[in-house]
Amino acid sequence: FERDCSIQRRHQKVIEEAPSNISPELRQKIGQSAIDAARAVNYYNAGTVEFIFDTETNEYYFMEMNTRLQVEHPVTEMITKQDLVEWQLLVASGYKLPLRQEDLKIYGHAVEARVYSENPYNNFLPCTGPISFLRDPQQQEGYVRLETGVREKDQISIYYDPVSYTHLTLPTIYSVQISVVAVSLKKKK
Repeated sequence: FERDCSIQRRHQKVIEEAPSNISPELRQKIGQSAIDAARAVNYYNAGTVEFIFDTETNEYYFMEMNTRLQVEHPVTEMITKQDLVEWQLLVASGYKLPLRQEDLKIYGHAVEARVYSENPYNNFLPCTGPISFLRDPQQQEGYVRLETGVREKDQISIYYDPVSYTHLTLPTIYSVQISVVAVSLKKKK
């Protein structure tokens, strides 16, 4: 299924959500285009096909195909209730994908908010150095999921993307979704 990553800063995704606000017919059409792109190169595994979408014309244009999971794959995992990492490992071990695209269903709405190591006093440019204080937002099984590779006292390096956290939520009502993201991010420092 599609993920909307329209909210970006310096070509870095800040907010990603799924499903996006398109019709079921357009969702089916875009999904079929992604399947066709994978079939055209005999790709059989979990992956991501990216399109640029014109909101004024509802036209979409192929951008790239990633034959791997992306950092934001948990958004898809949350709305499909599937473990995509497990799927890739199964295929790599010679097994078939557990489900076909048409067998997947959407359950609710997920939003991922990325927390970057940036300096708000320097035009939000990436910031390196030690993490002197860190308080994780509270995780709630099935509703708030935190993905991170950093802890207090860790060093933010110049060699990697400045993303420190991906913070996901999954209420089923969109207006509640935004409130949950705002409240749980507000609790994070």
